[in-house]
Amino acid sequence: MKRSDFIKTAAAAFAAPTILRSSARAQEGQDGKKTPPPSERITLGLVGCGGQGTGNMRGMMNSPDIQVLAVCDPDRNNAEQAKGHVEKHYSEDSTGGAYKGCDIYNDFRELCARQDIDVVIVGTPDHWHALCCLEALRNGKDVYCEKPITHLFAEGQAVYKEAAKRKAIFQVGSQQRSDVYFRIAAEAVLNGLIGKVTNVKVGLPTGSGTDELGRVGQPIPEHLDYDMWCGPSRYLPFHPKRLHWDWRWCLDYGGGQLMDWIGHHNDIAHWGLGMDKSGPIKVEAKNFRFPEKGMYDQPIDHEVVSEYEGGYTVTMSNQHKMGKDERNMGTLWEGTDGWVYVDRGRLEASEKDWIRESTDRGPIKAYVSRSHHQNFIDGVKTRTECICPAETGHRSATPGHLGYVSLALGRPIKWDPIKEEAIDDPKADNLIKTVQYRGEWKLEA
Repeated sequence: MKRSDFIKTAAAAFAAPTILRSSARAQEGQDGKKTPPPSERITLGLVGCGGQGTGNMRGMMNSPDIQVLAVCDPDRNNAEQAKGHVEKHYSEDSTGGAYKGCDIYNDFRELCARQDIDVVIVGTPDHWHALCCLEALRNGKDVYCEKPITHLFAEGQAVYKEAAKRKAIFQVGSQQRSDVYFRIAAEAVLNGLIGKVTNVKVGLPTGSGTDELGRVGQPIPEHLDYDMWCGPSRYLPFHPKRLHWDWRWCLDYGGGQLMDWIGHHNDIAHWGLGMDKSGPIKVEAKNFRFPEKGMYDQPIDHEVVSEYEGGYTVTMSNQHKMGKDERNMGTLWEGTDGWVYVDRGRLEASEKDWIRESTDRGPIKAYVSRSHHQNFIDGVKTRTECICPAETGHRSATPGHLGYVSLALGRPIKWDPIKEEAIDDPKADNLIKTVQYRGEWKLEA
């Protein structure tokens, strides 16, 4: 029986994570820890071996329930580096000497087609998220995908619907949900401690610029399949500052800081507002400023104002001043009876008792996850929904997608969050839902 089929069958019968463990046959590593034999582990493949993708793989590889079998990247150097991490880890964790069991692929479809792989991490640049996730899902895999879940709105719809259709376990890399500060803040708002919500501020970083023009292509390194790297997006002249990390400043491959961080702080705003399966009713882009020179075309400054049915607004901007030290990052909910502010390493409120971990904030208990990676692994083992499933990640990113359309049209977008369509605005709806891919690539619903 295929490994993933075994998990699903056993979980349905026993609903307990211990079904995977076999301590009697476990191997003992140099550190004395018991590790299940390969036949009893969740097998993993990584697509996208940059810093974030490799970091996610290494985080999961620390779990004794995970066995990494393959990595994939059109940059051979990245793939070789990721493979090196895998082989070093298992060589040190084994009494059998050197480990050489990790394969490398250039094409993600080959990795996803392997029947011996159970889960796939998608750690690629944004423009590849949808096609890689869909390929993995259609091959029966569970998926961990970096945020934002997709580069385009229609891609997000396709991914979350496919995940639901397949009953797949899906985790979006919005890891702040697995941090206690963010959980406490969201729970305080969900229980109405601040009263009726009147306004929400979501602070995101400022965009980046460069003097490099990038109109003339530079020599493509031999270790890089640049055509594959560009994939469904435009084939722009090769420049190293459009590649690793810096791809996010090019709207063909990423969405600037607006979309890079929307899956963090706006995701938390939605969590506290109970909007994981809903969204705004009106979105308008304001005060966007773009680089005056150079090859990057993402906004330096940005502001997206969203109205919600509860009568409040959520404003995403890089110009906010929040908290005691006036940070421009984080999430601030303001209500008729007080406020709560949270950022990484910072939790504040108008009433300190609301944000003590020991406080009973009310009947609504926010989902508790202490580790985003382990939450995904546990979800795979027990077939239980993760803390940030596909639709949640898509809904958190939707205001950003709508904001870019509002910017293009120069007007607000009225939105039906139930039907997920623009209201009485076919031109806007067409822009929101149109996907134009290069060459052979297609988004199949």
